[in-house]
Amino acid sequence: MPPLLRCARPRQWAKNVLVFAAPGAAGVLDEPDQLLKTVLAFVSFCLAASGTYFWNDVLDVEADRAHPTKSRRPIAAGEVSLGLGRTMGVILPVLALGAMALTGSWKAVLVVATYLAVTLSYSAVWKHIAVLDLIAIASGFVLRAAGGAYAVDVPMSSWFVLVTTFGSLFIVTGKRYAEARELGDGAVSVRSTLGEYSERYLSFVLAVSCGGALVSYCVWAFETKEIAASDLPLYELSVVPMLAAFLRYALVLDQGHGAAPEEVFSNDRVLQLLGLSWVIIFGLAVYT
Repeated sequence: MPPLLRCARPRQWAKNVLVFAAPGAAGVLDEPDQLLKTVLAFVSFCLAASGTYFWNDVLDVEADRAHPTKSRRPIAAGEVSLGLGRTMGVILPVLALGAMALTGSWKAVLVVATYLAVTLSYSAVWKHIAVLDLIAIASGFVLRAAGGAYAVDVPMSSWFVLVTTFGSLFIVTGKRYAEARELGDGAVSVRSTLGEYSERYLSFVLAVSCGGALVSYCVWAFETKEIAASDLPLYELSVVPMLAAFLRYALVLDQGHGAAPEEVFSNDRVLQLLGLSWVIIFGLAVYT
């Protein structure tokens, strides 16, 4: 993969499928115009995320050079200049806002702008403040889901927002937990907040966020079932793969993995099977 493309981190684009969550749950993805708007939202967040990755690598170039794996990033390795990194960090966010504007929703554009502001300020400020760094990253996932909802103008229930919030916090905290265990005594030199987190504290946050996500999802699923008035218990059945997926990911973390969540999801066949099972069950519940 060319160095410039590696800086954009296309593997991370998988996170942006969250924009399909609200439209999918609302049952509008079978409408061509709504599907097109959702795809535009996905492209917008991919461009926005890649732009912020360029700035992140520019600002963290010295810390990355001290990291066992991040030192291979193109900017840290000298394959991409700092000047080019800054240029791409300006161009891509502008294109992201333009792509979202094509959906015709100013609220969706505002969500992308907020995402850019939060993510860029994270690289400069929030990543150095314990707890706020977790919240800042988790909010990025919530904004992705909100962007998809506003792009097609469908409502998000309070329980849907809570599922996204707690689920995001679980993934983000799991990443910190895995990094702390993997880097050991050298963790502070790579990420300053890891010096303030103990494994016990991160385990506590993992337990709270996992429980919050599962309870919120159960309430959302049963509430949606009542509104849909379906005779088949598909919404209720979707709780099973969701619960299993959280427990499986918790096991992966306990085994010392999870510092790179995208690699876990791309390599763990059980998680992939559970994810596919959930998509099929929930999809049948919404579209049948």
